[in-house]
Amino acid sequence: MSTGLEQTTTWEPPPGAVPPGTHPDAAGTAVPAPAPGEPKQPPHRRLWRGRPEDPRWARPAFLGLLAATLLLYLYDLSASGYANSFYSAAVQAGSQSWKAFFFGSLDAGNAITVDKPPASLWPMALSVRIFGLNSWAILVPEVLMGVGSVAVVYASVRRRFGAGAGLIAGAVLALTPVAALMFRFNNPDAMLALLMAVACSMVARALEDGRTKWLVWAGVAIGFAFLAKTLQAFLILPPLAIVYAVCAPVSLRKRFGQLAVATGALIVSGGWWVAIVELWPASSRPYIGGSQNNSFLELTFGYNGLGRLNGEETGSVGGGGGGGGTGQWGETGWDRMFNSEIGGQISWLLPAALILLAGGLVATRKLKRTSTTRGLFLVWGGSLLITTVVFSYMAGIFHQYYTVALAPYLAAVIGMGAGILWERRCEVWASITLAASVVAAAAWSYVLLNRTPDYLPWLKWLILVGGLTAALGLTFAGRLDRRLGLAAASVGLVAALAGPTAYTISTLQEGHTGSIVTAGPAGASMMGGGPGGGGGGRGGFGGPGGQTQNGNGGTQGQGQSPQGGGTGGFPGGGMPGQNQQNGNGGTQNGNGGTQGQGQNQGQGQNQQGGPGGTTGDGGGMGGGGGVGGLLNGASVTDEAKKLLEADSGAYTWAAAAIGAQNAASYQLATGEAVMAIGGFNGTDPSPTLAQFKQYVTDGRIHYFIGSGSGGGMGGSSSGTSSQISSWVEANFKKVTVGSATFYDLTQKATG
Repeated sequence: MSTGLEQTTTWEPPPGAVPPGTHPDAAGTAVPAPAPGEPKQPPHRRLWRGRPEDPRWARPAFLGLLAATLLLYLYDLSASGYANSFYSAAVQAGSQSWKAFFFGSLDAGNAITVDKPPASLWPMALSVRIFGLNSWAILVPEVLMGVGSVAVVYASVRRRFGAGAGLIAGAVLALTPVAALMFRFNNPDAMLALLMAVACSMVARALEDGRTKWLVWAGVAIGFAFLAKTLQAFLILPPLAIVYAVCAPVSLRKRFGQLAVATGALIVSGGWWVAIVELWPASSRPYIGGSQNNSFLELTFGYNGLGRLNGEETGSVGGGGGGGGTGQWGETGWDRMFNSEIGGQISWLLPAALILLAGGLVATRKLKRTSTTRGLFLVWGGSLLITTVVFSYMAGIFHQYYTVALAPYLAAVIGMGAGILWERRCEVWASITLAASVVAAAAWSYVLLNRTPDYLPWLKWLILVGGLTAALGLTFAGRLDRRLGLAAASVGLVAALAGPTAYTISTLQEGHTGSIVTAGPAGASMMGGGPGGGGGGRGGFGGPGGQTQNGNGGTQGQGQSPQGGGTGGFPGGGMPGQNQQNGNGGTQNGNGGTQGQGQNQGQGQNQQGGPGGTTGDGGGMGGGGGVGGLLNGASVTDEAKKLLEADSGAYTWAAAAIGAQNAASYQLATGEAVMAIGGFNGTDPSPTLAQFKQYVTDGRIHYFIGSGSGGGMGGSSSGTSSQISSWVEANFKKVTVGSATFYDLTQKATG
């Protein structure tokens, strides 16, 4: 019985050449073609059986992999609620207004957009239009993107390396902890990962026969990936273009012509929306969130572009760090993907992937220039390497979940490397390399698990022993009985996947909300970084009069009240001029405290909790300038909902609030448009004080949500948000509902 990893002759035909009476199978081996006139199988049989040359188990195993991934990612999906309420509010707005849908507005009144292009929002908004606003309607499209990514990676690897290698690649992707996190979350990264996998797969197809259409589809995929997360989509362009220019099986002139056509496809697919936005009169469209000049191009090349590399993001909540040093967003340097903040998200099999990539390139070193087998290693491996390097040294905003972009590349390299080295296991160097990859995976899993000593302490030893045993068997796999070799390979695969699988299961067992989320067991990842960086985990803020202590190692809460009336302050660091009592890492709890997610960090002092108390999963950034309250919305009481819903149809916006997460919480709770003053960070100059005054004069906004209700950052004391806040507080009637403060913009203050 074939393993799907075995092949006797790697078939590398010249372009268009097919040996008489044969065609290439899934591994690239020439196999007999179906007899002429042989009747085609019914569609349902073809779906279940797959291609005639595949092993009989291949298609059922592939469908089983997809079904298992779907069920795994759907498990307890609603536990995350609205996940990142920033994007969920935009999804809600897009389901109510086609204009908001097109621009990616945060509210149906179209005051301001999210700080990304809207492509990732479109599937979710369409789902909400069909099924209504709920957690499943928002997150199921993300799950389907995850299943699609597994299918794409499997199909690309299987075409050249066999079904067994494809299954390994698909399983590695599905069981990567950060993939299990982000394919169940509503950030743009899920769509980005899927489209990047499609682009690599299309270039791999183009390397087989030199057909232009595959390159065009690759350009289209990258163009739409740009509309999901701007310039991050372009990271893999250099390796893809270089590999095709060098290795494609057509003339040099045609190669460059095809690359030019593909570039045109990229520009059209990614640029049509940009052109419309830039040409649309600014007065009749929403403000471009995240920009300082209401320009999407500025947003693309500044805050979301070069600023991410050099750390100079105008309007950001924090600065960057220098290359190789410590920055606001964590350590930079060659080992960033392996450190305590990020290692558990993505790096479990990264050492093994690098070994297998090197082994694959050695195995294909003597093949001709147009070798598709080597081309696939260069496409997927080059994408893995360049993305890893950029992530390791970028000094701007960087969160652990960004690393999901690496998951498809890593998975493909693992599958391809395992497939080709297993095929050549009779050669001593190949068997030793295969064994070394298993040892690397097992040893690194041991290190990662050892960083969380209380988490399944027996597992690290089981993995280490299993990996070493498997490596010993694989070293002699070429001389062993075939069944013993397969047994050793199976043990090695289980040992390599056990660690990430455990972290993935832990990820699935917890809900994830807010803007900064991490995979794995609670407290296993840390947002280190600047002064006050350090540990942290799940902690609850006290009930009425409860005491909260924020030290260098997280949050310790006393009290039983699970939820407070609002948010106030920022876990892990106070912003200057924002009523923060602890400037360096402290946390202020106003009425109801702060509800956060992630890890509370920083050097703080004891703070007295306000009425109601709050639960928290951490969430601040270490160092001066945290973002906890900003990155997590307010708790909205029934009384506050009733207040905002009353007579809301008479207004464009039922309320306005500083900071997008705060506004999103009220908008999602009431279904009414809520203006996010200052956009995500509260620092965008929109609306200006004059514009806000005009909105109030025209009777378009009913309430202003005060800072006691979790009012975001508000920018500097001279910024637009602070100016608006000061003007409202001085001129309009205050309405207190429980612990939340509102200002009725239709009633002037007395006295």
